[in-house]
Amino acid sequence: MLDFRNTNTVWASVLAETLQRLGLTTAVICPGSRSAPLTIAFAQNKKIETIPILDERSASFFALGTAKKSYLPTALICTSGTAAANFYPAIIEARESRIPLLIFTADRPPELRDCHAGQAIDQVKIYGNYPNWQAELAIPSASRGMLDYLRQTIVYAWERSQFPTPGPVHLNIPFRDPLVPVPDIAVEALETEFNPEDFFAGLEPIFAGESSTPPSPPLLRGGEESTIQKWQKCSKGIIITGVSQPQFAEKYCSAIAQISKSLNWPVLAEGLSPVRNYAQLNPHLISTYDLILRNRELADKLTPEIAIEIGDLPTSKELRNWLDKTQPKRYIIDPSHHNLDPLHGQTIHLRTSVEKLAANLATILTLVPPLNKGGLGGVLTSPSNEYLQLWRNTETQVRQTIDQKISAINNIIEPKVSWLLSQILRPATPIFIANSMPVRDVEFFWKPNNLEIKPFFNRGANGIDGTLSTALGVAHRNQSSIMLTGDLTLLHDTNGFLIKNKFVGHLTIILINNNGGGIFEMLPVARFDPPFEEFFATPQHINFAQLCATYGVEHEIIDDWEQFKQKLSFLPNSGIRVLELQTDRRSDAKWRQDNLGKFAAD
Repeated sequence: MLDFRNTNTVWASVLAETLQRLGLTTAVICPGSRSAPLTIAFAQNKKIETIPILDERSASFFALGTAKKSYLPTALICTSGTAAANFYPAIIEARESRIPLLIFTADRPPELRDCHAGQAIDQVKIYGNYPNWQAELAIPSASRGMLDYLRQTIVYAWERSQFPTPGPVHLNIPFRDPLVPVPDIAVEALETEFNPEDFFAGLEPIFAGESSTPPSPPLLRGGEESTIQKWQKCSKGIIITGVSQPQFAEKYCSAIAQISKSLNWPVLAEGLSPVRNYAQLNPHLISTYDLILRNRELADKLTPEIAIEIGDLPTSKELRNWLDKTQPKRYIIDPSHHNLDPLHGQTIHLRTSVEKLAANLATILTLVPPLNKGGLGGVLTSPSNEYLQLWRNTETQVRQTIDQKISAINNIIEPKVSWLLSQILRPATPIFIANSMPVRDVEFFWKPNNLEIKPFFNRGANGIDGTLSTALGVAHRNQSSIMLTGDLTLLHDTNGFLIKNKFVGHLTIILINNNGGGIFEMLPVARFDPPFEEFFATPQHINFAQLCATYGVEHEIIDDWEQFKQKLSFLPNSGIRVLELQTDRRSDAKWRQDNLGKFAAD
């Protein structure tokens, strides 16, 4: 359990054992000399799965993926020097997407800094303000008092990675030589005096429940009217559920449905929200809002008075611009301490979970006399909500138009991929959706279903770095999973394929290869060529069959939709495979430009 061969081995093994008792299950380790005590300690702890990954950036995003899947902190370890700098993008994403990570960077001791000792940079607070908490540990010592300090500091680090809001925690850990377990007789002698059960007594797993958060405006009080009464009286209200990956998706979706039914308001559900994959729970589900709002006449008729936003706003720029223009009273429901209003409206943050809000709403509605929205004598009737019906009727019409249009397409075209995936994946399949064009096609075309598909994504900072590695982290020791990506995003993280030999599970990569950045074709800069093609679209002209062969990854080109459906009708249990769909970037962009504004035109 504890390794008393020398001071460093005791220090590192106490750290690893403390984390294991707190609930750590996975540690990702990059090779290096200065981190040797940590590597040896974690490798010896048989209750922690320890995974070696060569590339620090890939390792950090893989750790991010495992934490996304498990909702538990993952440990991430590297040696001193620029190795630590390569963790930075994943740490930013972890902070922005509220994912718990524990980062341990080994370092030179103070006397070997600022003297050109080699592989020594300033690692203290190297990640700026992105960690929830950061500190440098003391130089290792085998004294009982210092081991107590280490244990309690690790307990605090574990807690801060989850409370009050999940995110990264960074500990910089200096080590003096010897870095390897060379025996030290004085330290070995301490083992007979040390009682591990006494030392670790009372140490139990600590997992996040709902965060403790700042106070919110009370629902039952608010001047002349309570918030709930305002909601009850409003017949032009909407619920917006944005990018979200709740731990208990069905409870989350049920809570949103309960609020929607209580208020008789529609739910505008982002494609990355699980709400679209539990469609049977919500009779007022609106999935085509981006396309509906492109019709200016309809957008005006659908102007809301109140909007309840669950978490982050959806990706849709049409929706954001519409909210900014119409300025409804907005309530943001999220338990974190973050500011979730990029529109800077007169919003009220109710810092609670949607599950708690639904429970409180149900309780309050049994206590507060119902308000009449059109009935007689103060009795609550089931009103004919014309506003709700306009949303629902328009959703039905636009959804039918999309389905008819896309189902008739026989050639390989990007928008059909997301539309088809929402209908053919096996129930509860995890799918990692890459940034840029895939997330937007999912928002436009992902069809509501009852398949309980589990979407994953890196929408904290919205970057393309580390996408493959994150997807592998999500799929590791999970059920067979899917990744949807473009070619540039995959190429940005091909070192993720080096994880293959340690990866347990299966990942099918659906690669949309349009030889460049398809999203830029949708932006005004596409009209300016040069320099558009060379500096924005940046085609790479890569033969992915050869690339996959280099890493020993299965590859197949998909030529038609029947082949595509057949390949996804059953997912293997192990390995990585790439299904490549070769598309025309310009014609796909033109199809979107020609059609997105027309689906709700009639």
